[in-house]
Amino acid sequence: MLPVAFAILLSGTVKAQSSVAELVAQLRLAPTEVDRFRTLNDSDFLFDFNNPPSSVGVTNGLAGHTVAATSENFAAVVGNGVSMTIGFLGPCGMNTPHTHPRATEINFSLNTTLRGGVLVENGARFAEIDIAPGSATVFPQGAIHFEMNPSCEPAMFVAAFNGEDPGVNQVAQRFFGLPPDIVGATLGGLGVEEVAGLEALIPDNVAYGAQDCLQRCGI
Repeated sequence: MLPVAFAILLSGTVKAQSSVAELVAQLRLAPTEVDRFRTLNDSDFLFDFNNPPSSVGVTNGLAGHTVAATSENFAAVVGNGVSMTIGFLGPCGMNTPHTHPRATEINFSLNTTLRGGVLVENGARFAEIDIAPGSATVFPQGAIHFEMNPSCEPAMFVAAFNGEDPGVNQVAQRFFGLPPDIVGATLGGLGVEEVAGLEALIPDNVAYGAQDCLQRCGI
């Protein structure tokens, strides 16, 4: 049995997601932008990142959380080719290495200097970028990248995308979702039990970052 409060929250999330999905379907069938505007209410054009309408698009970890506004939970982006994620990183919090398979990202740091990194593809050099407050960097579509807050204060970033459904693929977490024998062979011949032991150590996103930051901030 689910706890009553959780069951109510889950039910509300499912209903909200179903409602948005139905609205998105209508918008995709609309022949023009004018018709799309007729389908939407004024309130449909607003998305509150501080108080999102449901748990859809929200990713929680020990060191922070991210809130994404995409066609999955914000119907107004449909047909406009844009979406956005706000990251709320605690001290030493890291948005772990990931990719966006369907969109390029421009990432803007609000209040701290973030440690960013990007690896575009095989053969490309790794680029590490300090994203100072008020500055932005670009992560090309499909590139592996991360953002970490190396400070002992909370940090925020804004990630904008040139697609309404950019997708996200956390590298380490999804890698261990492959068949254990394939994972083991890729890692140099580890056994299934060794692979299972490693998988248990992979934290959910948003995770804590580098050890020197944890020591410096007393975490």
